[in-house]
Amino acid sequence: MTKTMAQTSRVERQDIHNSEVPALCRACEARHRGVCGALKPDQLVKLSKHTSKHAYGSDEELTATGDDVRRYSNILSGVVKLTRLMADGRQQIVGLQFAPDFLGRPFKSRSDVSAEAATDVTLCSFPKSVIEDMIDGSPELGHKLHEQALKELDEARDWLLTLGRKSATEKVASFLYLIASHIDPEHKAKDGPICFELPLKRADIADFLGLTIETVSRQITKLRKAGTIVVEHNRTITVPDLRRLRDCCEVDR
Repeated sequence: MTKTMAQTSRVERQDIHNSEVPALCRACEARHRGVCGALKPDQLVKLSKHTSKHAYGSDEELTATGDDVRRYSNILSGVVKLTRLMADGRQQIVGLQFAPDFLGRPFKSRSDVSAEAATDVTLCSFPKSVIEDMIDGSPELGHKLHEQALKELDEARDWLLTLGRKSATEKVASFLYLIASHIDPEHKAKDGPICFELPLKRADIADFLGLTIETVSRQITKLRKAGTIVVEHNRTITVPDLRRLRDCCEVDR
């Protein structure tokens, strides 16, 4: 580990052994990188009294469209798939969320999307009433949630461009870049190869990108033959150079 990385690690984890911070929160990545990082120790103590952790297997439903919102969660690990259901039964994937994203829409009484575990997922959940009381009393927490909402808005605008203007190769490259750039930074080396499991099946990727399954497969093969990615066991992707993959998101080669 370089000196700079070591210093960063010490800064990020300086409160792991802070006795004022609840044991549940000390080594939690959502504490350092997510919305809980805006909370003071006494607020974390209050929140931890109402907190519970839950593990879900791939394809398990977390919330359904129309459900009353009773809890919010931090995603501790895994990928969550958000979908919207149409009146005739068709559904569309409208977003992906990653650790340590905040899962849920504050101050909304009912969910307008379904959330499903795209991979094995671990959540840290807390009652809606508790977190909304904290938002009212903590400008820092409100600011953090506002930042995430704006980030999601920016990503949605980028995805409109992807779906509306990009070629098939650029769409598939953009999807792979989205996954590669959002995996847990604790498990990837700086400027080194990035390896991950595809969180979606080919049919879901096609649905997300507005392509056919055959087109998705052809474009993944094209990127593999170009050396932009390495594919193992059909679902394991290695990105040797993230900048090269990023270039493919805008230039059809």
